[in-house]
Amino acid sequence: MVGAQLRDTAQELAAVLWREHTVYRERSGGMVIRGEHVRRWISLAPAGGRDEILVRAGRILDGGTTAPARSEAVVPLSAGTGVLAATCRRLLADAAADAARPAPDRETAGRSGGSRKSRKSRKSRKPRKSARRNGRGRHTGFGSWVILVCVAGVIALFAYSSAMHG
Repeated sequence: MVGAQLRDTAQELAAVLWREHTVYRERSGGMVIRGEHVRRWISLAPAGGRDEILVRAGRILDGGTTAPARSEAVVPLSAGTGVLAATCRRLLADAAADAARPAPDRETAGRSGGSRKSRKSRKSRKPRKSARRNGRGRHTGFGSWVILVCVAGVIALFAYSSAMHG
Protein backbone atom coordinates (compact mmCIF):
# COMPACT_ATOMS: atom_id res chain seq x y z
CA MET A 1 0.00 0.00 0.00
CA VAL A 2 2.92 2.35 0.67
CA GLY A 3 4.13 1.98 -2.95
CA ALA A 4 0.78 3.03 -4.42
CA GLN A 5 0.45 5.90 -1.94
CA LEU A 6 4.00 7.02 -2.75
CA ARG A 7 3.28 6.89 -6.50
CA ASP A 8 0.09 8.95 -6.09
CA THR A 9 1.90 11.48 -3.89
CA ALA A 10 4.73 11.76 -6.43
CA GLN A 11 2.29 12.40 -9.29
CA GLU A 12 0.41 15.06 -7.30
CA LEU A 13 3.66 16.71 -6.25
CA ALA A 14 5.01 16.71 -9.81
CA ALA A 15 1.88 18.45 -11.06
CA VAL A 16 2.22 21.13 -8.36
CA LEU A 17 5.95 21.74 -8.93
CA TRP A 18 6.40 21.58 -12.71
CA ARG A 19 4.20 21.59 -15.78
CA GLU A 20 6.64 19.39 -17.67
CA HIS A 21 7.79 16.38 -15.68
CA THR A 22 8.46 12.67 -15.80
CA VAL A 23 7.58 10.37 -12.90
CA TYR A 24 9.08 6.88 -12.68
CA ARG A 25 9.90 4.20 -10.12
CA GLU A 26 13.47 3.67 -8.92
CA ARG A 27 15.02 0.23 -8.52
CA SER A 28 14.88 0.67 -4.75
CA GLY A 29 11.10 1.19 -4.85
CA GLY A 30 11.06 4.97 -4.49
CA MET A 31 9.66 7.42 -7.01
CA VAL A 32 11.63 9.98 -9.05
CA ILE A 33 10.29 13.20 -10.52
CA ARG A 34 12.45 14.66 -13.29
CA GLY A 35 12.08 18.21 -14.51
CA GLU A 36 14.21 18.24 -17.65
CA HIS A 37 13.43 21.88 -18.42
CA VAL A 38 14.79 23.03 -15.05
CA ARG A 39 17.51 20.34 -14.99
CA ARG A 40 16.50 19.10 -11.51
CA TRP A 41 15.22 15.86 -10.03
CA ILE A 42 13.40 14.90 -6.84
CA SER A 43 13.34 11.45 -5.27
CA LEU A 44 10.70 10.21 -2.83
CA ALA A 45 11.54 7.03 -0.92
CA PRO A 46 10.14 5.34 2.17
CA ALA A 47 12.06 6.48 5.26
CA GLY A 48 12.67 4.63 8.51
CA GLY A 49 9.31 5.58 10.00
CA ARG A 50 6.04 4.08 8.82
CA ASP A 51 4.46 7.37 7.78
CA GLU A 52 7.64 9.16 6.65
CA ILE A 53 9.28 9.65 3.27
CA LEU A 54 12.81 10.66 2.44
CA VAL A 55 12.86 13.52 -0.05
CA ARG A 56 16.10 14.12 -1.95
CA ALA A 57 16.84 16.69 -4.65
CA GLY A 58 19.66 17.10 -7.15
CA ARG A 59 20.69 18.30 -10.58
CA ILE A 60 20.44 16.71 -14.02
CA LEU A 61 23.79 16.90 -15.77
CA ASP A 62 24.58 17.26 -19.47
CA GLY A 63 23.55 14.12 -21.31
CA GLY A 64 20.68 13.43 -18.91
CA THR A 65 22.59 11.71 -16.12
CA THR A 66 21.67 12.63 -12.57
CA ALA A 67 24.16 14.11 -10.15
CA PRO A 68 24.14 12.80 -6.57
CA ALA A 69 21.61 14.35 -4.23
CA ARG A 70 22.70 17.73 -2.88
CA SER A 71 20.18 17.85 -0.05
CA GLU A 72 17.57 15.69 1.63
CA ALA A 73 14.81 15.86 4.25
CA VAL A 74 12.38 13.51 5.96
CA VAL A 75 8.72 14.53 5.69
CA PRO A 76 5.61 12.87 7.14
CA LEU A 77 3.56 11.36 4.32
CA SER A 78 0.38 12.61 5.98
CA ALA A 79 1.62 16.24 5.88
CA GLY A 80 -0.04 16.89 2.53
CA THR A 81 1.06 18.00 -0.88
CA GLY A 82 1.50 21.67 0.13
CA VAL A 83 4.02 20.93 2.89
CA LEU A 84 5.78 18.42 0.66
CA ALA A 85 5.96 20.94 -2.20
CA ALA A 86 7.41 23.59 0.14
CA THR A 87 10.05 21.14 1.33
CA CYS A 88 10.90 20.21 -2.27
CA ARG A 89 11.21 23.85 -3.28
CA ARG A 90 13.61 24.47 -0.38
CA LEU A 91 15.70 21.41 -1.33
CA LEU A 92 15.73 22.48 -4.99
CA ALA A 93 16.85 25.97 -3.98
CA ASP A 94 19.66 24.42 -1.91
CA ALA A 95 20.69 22.27 -4.87
CA ALA A 96 20.69 25.31 -7.17
CA ALA A 97 22.78 27.31 -4.69
CA ASP A 98 25.29 24.45 -4.39
CA ALA A 99 25.49 24.15 -8.17
CA ALA A 100 26.25 27.86 -8.53
CA ARG A 101 29.15 27.63 -6.06
CA PRO A 102 32.36 26.14 -7.58
CA ALA A 103 33.76 23.09 -5.87
CA PRO A 104 36.74 23.95 -3.63
CA ASP A 105 38.86 21.11 -5.01
CA ARG A 106 38.52 22.34 -8.58
CA GLU A 107 39.14 25.92 -7.57
CA THR A 108 42.38 25.21 -5.71
CA ALA A 109 43.68 22.65 -8.20
CA GLY A 110 42.80 24.70 -11.26
CA ARG A 111 43.84 28.18 -10.13
CA SER A 112 46.81 27.80 -7.84
CA GLY A 113 50.22 27.88 -9.44
CA GLY A 114 51.78 25.59 -6.83
CA SER A 115 49.89 22.47 -7.83
CA ARG A 116 50.61 23.06 -11.51
CA LYS A 117 54.33 23.40 -10.84
CA SER A 118 54.36 20.24 -8.77
CA ARG A 119 52.52 18.37 -11.54
CA LYS A 120 55.01 19.59 -14.15
CA SER A 121 57.99 18.75 -11.99
CA ARG A 122 56.62 15.27 -11.35
CA LYS A 123 56.23 14.68 -15.07
CA SER A 124 59.68 16.04 -15.88
CA ARG A 125 61.30 14.04 -13.07
CA LYS A 126 60.25 10.67 -14.44
CA PRO A 127 62.54 10.60 -17.52
CA ARG A 128 65.46 11.96 -15.51
CA LYS A 129 64.93 9.34 -12.84
CA SER A 130 64.97 6.47 -15.35
CA ALA A 131 68.02 7.96 -17.09
CA ARG A 132 69.87 8.17 -13.78
CA ARG A 133 68.82 4.65 -12.83
CA ASN A 134 70.20 3.19 -16.08
CA GLY A 135 73.27 5.37 -15.79
CA ARG A 136 73.55 5.88 -19.57
CA GLY A 137 70.48 7.88 -20.63
CA ARG A 138 68.32 6.76 -23.56
CA HIS A 139 70.23 3.99 -25.31
CA THR A 140 69.03 0.82 -26.97
CA GLY A 141 68.21 -1.75 -24.31
CA PHE A 142 69.42 -5.34 -24.06
CA GLY A 143 66.07 -6.76 -25.23
CA SER A 144 66.18 -4.66 -28.38
CA TRP A 145 69.70 -5.91 -29.18
CA VAL A 146 68.56 -9.53 -28.77
CA ILE A 147 65.70 -8.96 -31.23
CA LEU A 148 68.01 -7.24 -33.74
CA VAL A 149 70.52 -10.15 -33.56
CA CYS A 150 67.73 -12.70 -34.05
CA VAL A 151 66.33 -10.83 -37.09
CA ALA A 152 69.84 -10.54 -38.56
CA GLY A 153 70.37 -14.27 -37.97
CA VAL A 154 67.13 -15.16 -39.77
CA ILE A 155 68.10 -12.96 -42.73
CA ALA A 156 71.59 -14.49 -42.85
CA LEU A 157 70.13 -18.01 -42.68
CA PHE A 158 67.74 -17.17 -45.55
CA ALA A 159 70.58 -15.74 -47.65
CA TYR A 160 72.80 -18.78 -46.94
CA SER A 161 69.96 -21.19 -47.73
CA SER A 162 69.18 -19.36 -51.00
CA ALA A 163 72.85 -19.37 -52.03
CA MET A 164 73.25 -23.13 -51.39
CA HIS A 165 70.04 -24.24 -53.13
CA GLY A 166 69.70 -21.65 -55.80
